[in-house]
This record gives sequence, C-alpha cells and structure tokens, in this order.
Amino acid sequence: MTTTELDTARHVRTYGGWRRTRGMGLFGLTSVGTVVVLACLVIPLVLGSVSLQAGLLAAVPAVAIAAGTLIRVDGTTIGHVVQRRGRWWWGTVRGYGTFRSGAVVEHADAWTLPGPLAVTALLSAEDGRGGEYGLVWDRRTGYLTATLRCAAASTWLVDGQDADGWVSNWHSWLASLGYSPVVRWVAVTVDTAPESGATLHESVLRRLVPRAPSDTLTLMRELVERSPSAAADVETRVSITFDPAASTHRFAEPDEKVDEVGRLLTGMESALATCGVTVLGRATAEDLSAVVHGAYDPTMRGDLDRILALPVEQREEGIRWDGAGPAAAEETWDRYVHDSAVSVSWGWHEPPRQHVTSAVLTRLLSPGRFAKRVTLLYRPLSAGQAARILEEQVNAAAFRDAYRRAQKRDETARDAADRMRAQQAAREEAQGAGVVLMSMYLTVTVQDEQDLAAAVADIESRADQSKIRLRRLYGSQGAGFVATLPAGVHPAHLCARGRH
Repeated sequence: MTTTELDTARHVRTYGGWRRTRGMGLFGLTSVGTVVVLACLVIPLVLGSVSLQAGLLAAVPAVAIAAGTLIRVDGTTIGHVVQRRGRWWWGTVRGYGTFRSGAVVEHADAWTLPGPLAVTALLSAEDGRGGEYGLVWDRRTGYLTATLRCAAASTWLVDGQDADGWVSNWHSWLASLGYSPVVRWVAVTVDTAPESGATLHESVLRRLVPRAPSDTLTLMRELVERSPSAAADVETRVSITFDPAASTHRFAEPDEKVDEVGRLLTGMESALATCGVTVLGRATAEDLSAVVHGAYDPTMRGDLDRILALPVEQREEGIRWDGAGPAAAEETWDRYVHDSAVSVSWGWHEPPRQHVTSAVLTRLLSPGRFAKRVTLLYRPLSAGQAARILEEQVNAAAFRDAYRRAQKRDETARDAADRMRAQQAAREEAQGAGVVLMSMYLTVTVQDEQDLAAAVADIESRADQSKIRLRRLYGSQGAGFVATLPAGVHPAHLCARGRH
C-alpha cells in the first residue's frame, strides 16, 4: 500500500451521533414505568400494614402489573405486547383492517383511500414559474405536504472530501428547519423496483428510423425487450410537511397558506442542491397519484409510466388521487395484502452502535429483486426544544450513574457509551448544531406471495449489513405502508393524535 493510500485509509471520515432517548427511570424503564413498578411495591406493603389479607389480595395484581412492565420480549414489555394485541383484536372485530372500494357504487365515499389516507385530499398549486405542483392536504390537521423529485449522486464517484461536504450541508439544511416553525417533518424516500420497461420502450422505439439497417433495428428491439430483466427503476423523493397554523402570520384564506408553502419551498429546494442531490422539480398532482397507485397495484407501474411520459394534452384521462387507492386491501398481523401484491413493513428499532461511513446505507438502498421503499423521517426541533431535551438527557444519565454508584455496581460499557453520547450531543448543540428526531420505515412488495419469505430475508440481510436493526411492524402494517408514500403520514404523529 502506497503512502497516499495509507493517508486516505487513516483519514476515512466516520459519523455517529444517533442516540435513543432514555428517561430518568430505573431498571431501564421510562419515568412512567418506574412509577408503576414502585406503586406495585408500595401499595401492597401499605395495605399489608393495615390488614394482612388486604395486602395479599393487592399483591396478586401488583405482581402481574410489575411483571408486565419489567419483563421484555425483543425489547418490548409484555404489557405493551398485550395492549397492542388487544387493540389489534378490537380493530379486527370492528372491521378496521379490511378495505373494499365501491367500484360500482355511486356515492361520495366510493373511492376513498384506505387507512390514514382517507382524510387526505390532493391540491394543485402554481409554482410561480409557469408550472404546477401537487400538495397533499390532511383535512383533519390542516397539514400540507409537498414533494420534490430528486436525483441523488453516488458517493463512490466523487472524492471523500466532496461526500463529507454533502453530509455537512445536509446537516446544515436539517438544522435550519428548526428555525422554521411551519415545517413539521421531512421524509426522504428512496423507491427502487425492477424496471417495467415502459419508459425505455417508449423512448427508444419512437426514436428508431425506419430506413435504418434491419439488423440494427432487430438488435435495438432485442435490447429493449431484454433490458427490463436487468434494469432498475430508482426514484428519490423529499417530502416536506408544513403546518400553516404554526406560522407567525395568520392566514385568512386557504390560498394564502398555499402561497406561504410555495415561498418556503423555493428556498429549500435551492439549498438541497448543495447536499449531493439534483432537484428535478416539484412533483405534480398526477406524479403523486401515480406513485400511490403504483404502490398499491404494482402491475400498473408500466401503464402509469407511459401515461406520465405523454404530453398533458395527449392524455385521455388524468391520474386522479381518489382513484389511486386499491380496489381491495386487507391488513393482517404481519403483512398487508393489496390488489395484486403483498407488502411487509419494518420500523427502525436500533441505529448503528458504532461510528459509520457515509455509505452505510448503500446496501439497504440499492436496487434488488423486489420493489421496496425506504423512508427516513426527520422531525426538526427548535433551538429551545433541543436545549431542553438534551439537558434532560444529560440529567437522566447523571441520575442513572449516581444510582449505580449508590448500589456499588460497576458501570457497563453500554452505560458509559450512552452517558458520553448524551454529553457530546449537549456540547454540540451548545456550539450550534441542530437536533432532529429521526426514524426509518421500510416496505417491500412482492406480486407472488411465495416470494414473500425471500423478500423478507433479503431486507433483513441488507439491514444487518447496514449495521441497523429493524423491527417488523406487527399489527401496524397499514400505517407502515403509507408512511413510505409521499402523503405526509408520520406514524408517531398518528399515535399522538390517537391518544388525544
């Protein structure tokens, strides 16, 4: 190895900073869980001091509640598993997991979308440049979601310093969102699927010259026919969800909210150009409808590509949002069956424990045999929220350390690493770094259910190679599926909205 190669290997840039939020609780519990366990211990003792029989009677449910709070299965408490199973059973009894569109019924709800998409509507707005773009409007919360179509550059084709600059600019772009209260979250989706061949077929065959040599024409047609088996369709989308009600201005008309979103988008898409992506433009209403329709019915991807490739004036009928959903869908405990396909969704359970390079997710995001969508969700925190949360995390780490020393227990390597990460995050935030709450959702889709086991094994293998742990979204497959679509759906927000 030459001197230059040694210097390059020695100065490989690594990244870290992921940390799972931990409360000031005992036994690895949250604050609420700690209170519950202590109550299960104290109440039987208090009652036993008054009446031995009452204390014994209270001890039985107290032990059951404490066991359900303390005992964990794959990182999840038994109480949470039972609660999730109960909610799933109740939803199944009520028929919430089954969807049938009224294809031959003429009424207002005949073509509503399933699940969280039922309250959404699609708007079309002018971009100020003579074109239009689509906005997904959540009629319950008032949120507006716009999607930018991007083309990402490969880090393998540039110098390491350029890749480091892209990562730094991406951090700055996310940190700047903390100063805009209108931005709720950002979803970055990489959608990969085996190429249907429609785009290549249309673009090549319409360029063939009839007077060309016959052997050349035969060769080109043969290449077009064989290329779909080896090519891949890759799309990168950045969806930004806005809350106009959080703006300092009060908008009297809905059009004013749309104009405010358009103004903010102009600055955001220009800043994205320094993050290693090329912004191809804002997704139109038909683009968004085609993505959703193709996700629910993968057999239509080729037809949808052909429709979008035509000029607007030549399209017989546009792609509508209310018709983009499935004709039938059924959510089971571990999968989501929709139209001509079956999907499985995962959530990010644990980030990489060690520092990683900028190409850590390359294996997970690269195309494969099966169609998949990987979505990274970022919820930016304001400067005040970030300082308060990180201070709480540092205090919680100090409390756990003091409790450990009081019990005269040795500090584990994981506890030491967690404490140092909490302190490092607080120092970086004090120096001007931004803080975001990050999560990941992944959906793989197969058209033949016999391929589902191979698709699941492929995804979990890619996740291991990317040094992350995924958890299958048992009982939440429908929410995980729509979280990877450009519709402004965030599962954590759905849970909070359900509690209220």
